[in-house]
Amino acid sequence: METNQIIKLEDVSIYIRNMLILNQVNLHVNQGEFVYLIGKTGSGKSSLLRVLYGDLPVTEGTAEFVDYDLTKLKRKQIPYLRRKLGIVFQDFQLLSDRSAFDNLKFILKATGWKNKTEMTDRIDQVLDKVGLGTKGYKYPHQLSGGEQQRLAIARALLNEPEVILADEPTGNLDPETTAGIMDLMFEISKSGRAVLMATHNYTLFEKYPARIVKCELGKIIETQEGVELENI
Repeated sequence: METNQIIKLEDVSIYIRNMLILNQVNLHVNQGEFVYLIGKTGSGKSSLLRVLYGDLPVTEGTAEFVDYDLTKLKRKQIPYLRRKLGIVFQDFQLLSDRSAFDNLKFILKATGWKNKTEMTDRIDQVLDKVGLGTKGYKYPHQLSGGEQQRLAIARALLNEPEVILADEPTGNLDPETTAGIMDLMFEISKSGRAVLMATHNYTLFEKYPARIVKCELGKIIETQEGVELENI
């Protein structure tokens, strides 16, 4: 793979239980690039993300992602692949029985961190990065929806991933909170990480222009940056 390409899919077909979801997918994403992934519900957006984080196998085509050949990915390699990426979901998926700090500590332990001082330093860094530096002691139910999503983004950043996969990260948030999350996501991409974000919120494109990729009729279609919304 070229050094600046973080995602390289060529003629990839995606199946779920023998049913073809996306056919002959071609998608290249570079380091530090922000890309929107759009399409109707059921068009294959989430399936594409699942392929990238090793949850669906690739049996046809060429698929390279953060230095892994997804066509040859073995089950035991999946945890290592996932350390190179951060995943942000619409529903946060936080552990309700522990504080923000301990939510992050749980992930570090699960991904092999051992040194307590290093863990504390890293957690403090990512909490500061997402604007939650003073709220590590709070439990998820004590945080607003936007703060919970910021915590989920902090969790995605813990292992300094090369790419962030975001599946409708602003789907449950009001417009003002969404703006804060989008500013944060673009800041992350400007720091050199690729961001691939699935969304239904087409109003974002005007304020936050970026490349747009569309899932439609079993295919992936490139649309130009800043395209007129009615043409999507």
